Amino acid sequence: MPNFIRNPQDFWSGVIFLAFGLAAALIGREYAMGTAGRMGPAYFPTILGGLLAVIGAISVVRSMFRSGDPIERIAIKNLLIILLAVVLFGLLVRGAGLVIAVIVLVMLSGFASRKFRLLPFLAVAIGLAVFSALVFVVGLGLPMPILGAWFGY
Repeated sequence: MPNFIRNPQDFWSGVIFLAFGLAAALIGREYAMGTAGRMGPAYFPTILGGLLAVIGAISVVRSMFRSGDPIERIAIKNLLIILLAVVLFGLLVRGAGLVIAVIVLVMLSGFASRKFRLLPFLAVAIGLAVFSALVFVVGLGLPMPILGAWFGY
């Protein structure tokens, strides 16, 4: 790592944010932008990608002025657990419904934490599932089953 980078964690997180932000903005260029009043398909990814790239650039610059801890070893097991949780969410959301998929996502992702405790994580999972159902299905009217076909709904 070069000497001018004093905080490797900020540097690499900034690089990742910058890469994803620029990729979203570049991919969004292929679609019609629209206006703030009539957003086209490129509007959201371009604006969000630009904001993400700005945050990434700020983080990279900040890494050169603030000292920080070095990057520790990568926790492959935890990354795989979280990846599995996200894949299971995608597989479960249609058949089991949003509530069950969110609960499985939160509980399985919680296993990646050293601070995992069953009851607090279960409370958060249930709260997030109820919140998600209220916001996305009831509030926004997204065509997503609260409880899926596996439960007869």
